[in-house]
Amino acid sequence: MSTSRLSLLVDLSSLLAREVDFDALLTTACERLARALRSDRASIWLVDAESGELVTRVALLPEVPALRLPIDRGIAGYVARTGEVVRVDDAHSDPRFDPSADKATGYTTRSMLVAPIREDAGAPIRGVVQLLNRAGGPFDDEDERYLTALATQLARAFSMTTLRAAEGDNPGLVLQGPFNRIVGRSERLTAVYEKVQLAAQTDATVLLRGETGTGKGLFARAIHVNSGRQARPFITVDCTTLPTQLVESELFGHERGAFTGADRRVPGKVELAEGGTLFLDELGDLPLDIQGKLLRFLQERSFERVGGRQTIRADVRLVCATHCDLERFVAEGRFRKDLYYRVRVVEIELPPLRERGPEEVEALARHFADHYATVFRRPAPRFTADAITHLRAHDWPGNVRELEHWVESAIALAPDGWISARHLPARREAAPRPPPQDEAPPSGRHSLIDAIPASTVGRQGDRPLDGEVTLPLTLTLDDAARRYCEAMVRACDGNKTEAARRLSVGRNTLARALKGKAHE
Repeated sequence: MSTSRLSLLVDLSSLLAREVDFDALLTTACERLARALRSDRASIWLVDAESGELVTRVALLPEVPALRLPIDRGIAGYVARTGEVVRVDDAHSDPRFDPSADKATGYTTRSMLVAPIREDAGAPIRGVVQLLNRAGGPFDDEDERYLTALATQLARAFSMTTLRAAEGDNPGLVLQGPFNRIVGRSERLTAVYEKVQLAAQTDATVLLRGETGTGKGLFARAIHVNSGRQARPFITVDCTTLPTQLVESELFGHERGAFTGADRRVPGKVELAEGGTLFLDELGDLPLDIQGKLLRFLQERSFERVGGRQTIRADVRLVCATHCDLERFVAEGRFRKDLYYRVRVVEIELPPLRERGPEEVEALARHFADHYATVFRRPAPRFTADAITHLRAHDWPGNVRELEHWVESAIALAPDGWISARHLPARREAAPRPPPQDEAPPSGRHSLIDAIPASTVGRQGDRPLDGEVTLPLTLTLDDAARRYCEAMVRACDGNKTEAARRLSVGRNTLARALKGKAHE
């Protein structure tokens, strides 16, 4: 077997595991397949479980309609119905051949090799892979064996994507969205897909906004892998986890001797992202002094390492994300206005799960169930009616991330694969939200003590927290802050990110307060 054929088999799973647009994914796979088997063209047709048709494109946007073929037409349809591998040396002499495509395009099909896509010989058919016009003569037995093996690999690799197999022994796949690993077909999400696809075609800075758990990281990666920078690095910086004194070094690197412990030159994340995309997650938590340095980089595309004098230029595309109210942060002096306008070039708002509809909740639950059943080696998962009712009734304050954790837990607790309501966490009814307070915290950098008066204010979509904290008057201010923060973390089920958000501070500030050092 040639090196190119072996390489394609090895690379197929990693190719399908990316968040790339499905059209681009299938196009790339077909291009490599055609080269490996010395054929003029290759195409992959999937069986749409909802319509029963063959489809070559799975994008759901109206301006990118799917190319469809009735399953009772042509040799591809014959293979999808019967599961047979078909090898034809003269297509026009075969009564199963449909010449309509050749007539419409002017292309002349001579030889064909078509194989069904399925996990094994007894499994339902998920689609067909088709090769046309082999160079140097008709397709041979080795070509047929290789294509059959690759079609099996394709079917198994699809399980790592958002293409979900139809229920039971039914053929086909459920096409859940135009981007791999992002499930959703609601009207709100379709508008997001359109913006992501358009933004990916440019190098414009993108600001992704949305509540915690809405998938901002997945959409950031989708922008990268569907752009011209997809072959270059995608570097993520979580601004909530950066120690204040190391933020600049983390972003821009440092020279040897720049500070105590700097025993060698270290490149920063900006430098590592050269030619690719830098994703700044939770931008609102970036310290003010570093915001100025980031602004300079955005304006000039240049920077200096900490302790260095050499100006370095970097070709980097910036994608940012935040769940914070940046406009309020700007008004309070916590976020630079000039940086705000610099990062808000293309703004994409991700809808919370509760606004995407119960059908989307169910589709996501089934997607996560399939994934974790594979991870935990459980049987094919099934949801009982009461489980679906339970999932649809919840308001999902933690959004898609919360739903994923619910389903992961349910799969772990249901060894037979049957998921009922008793395997899911208890649904908590939302209490009336307290009225907002009018007093805004002072401008500038805040300590945790500054933020505490506003911490009990519920934000839109928050589940109000019950309980009281008793603080003895003998405590120091730092000890009082520590106890208050410990209570908030407990109320948020140990989720420090959520506790920091409720307190309107960064995670670093919360961490210092939990150590009794709120005023450092």
